[in-house]
Amino acid sequence: MPIIESTYKPPFQFKNGFLATVYSGLVRNIELKQQRERIKTKDDDFLDLDWSYAEGQSDAVFILLHGLEGHAQRPYLTGAAKLFNKNNVDACAVNFRGCSGEPNRFYRSYHSGATEDLDDVIQHCVKKGYSKIYIKGISLGGNITLKYLGEEREIPSEVKAGIAISVPCSLSGSADELHKMKNRAFAIRFRRHLLDKLKVKQQQFPNKLNDKAINSIKTLREFDDFYTAPAHGFEDSADYYKKCSSLQFLKNIKTSALIINALNDSFLSADCYPVKDAKSNSHLHLEMPKYGGHVGFILSKNVYYNEKRALEFVQEL
Repeated sequence: MPIIESTYKPPFQFKNGFLATVYSGLVRNIELKQQRERIKTKDDDFLDLDWSYAEGQSDAVFILLHGLEGHAQRPYLTGAAKLFNKNNVDACAVNFRGCSGEPNRFYRSYHSGATEDLDDVIQHCVKKGYSKIYIKGISLGGNITLKYLGEEREIPSEVKAGIAISVPCSLSGSADELHKMKNRAFAIRFRRHLLDKLKVKQQQFPNKLNDKAINSIKTLREFDDFYTAPAHGFEDSADYYKKCSSLQFLKNIKTSALIINALNDSFLSADCYPVKDAKSNSHLHLEMPKYGGHVGFILSKNVYYNEKRALEFVQEL
């Protein structure tokens, strides 16, 4: 599919990718009423889903997936949910394991390739009677979305489209970028949140974790070597990044999919812009706005460009 020429034009001050990223993550605020539902996963853990609904009865739902150390109340999910609800589409904002305010039951948690949990949510939505299911993932959630669509699996016919925003298609490449000086403030923030979660795990599993080991983790890659990889069945961080990067699955996608990655997103490496894959796969659409930072596609009236584009994309289907 030809590359989509982006029409995104941000307010002048938000042409700066850093400012757009920070404002969107720390300043933007959305008011949205949500209702929580807990479902059981196949392995007997749980996921908390935060629902918001269209005014009238809808047969369509957007499943929304957050990014690293996010949750279902982050404005990049609630903003999208509010827009979808106004356009007669229900929204199911997923809290990944351990991200809803309550620790999950097992030593494992969530990671960039945890498509089995997404499948549980999709199957749940099918059982609820939705005939049109759309998936919209942000950053880490975007990687999960694309990986799910490209894996060798039977995708329910109700799944009509997937949208991935600011997605690190190459996990190793993105990890390299996050460890550069330009992203030091973001990396420190991610690391702090991840270590806080690990200390909660320590209370649940004191035989597996101790203060000395946790305090020795200085980088995000070291965190993945120490916890993410072994807790989820990978050899090390390199093995985790290799097996879970969605880049390798793009050629197999047979469901309509849209990727929106800003060219000034400091979290993304060059191979996170899969031009070749988009040109060779008629189901895959790639839009690369000049601006937007990392999930910072700011427009007026507190509605973001990527949210409008997601709605337009599924309406065109």
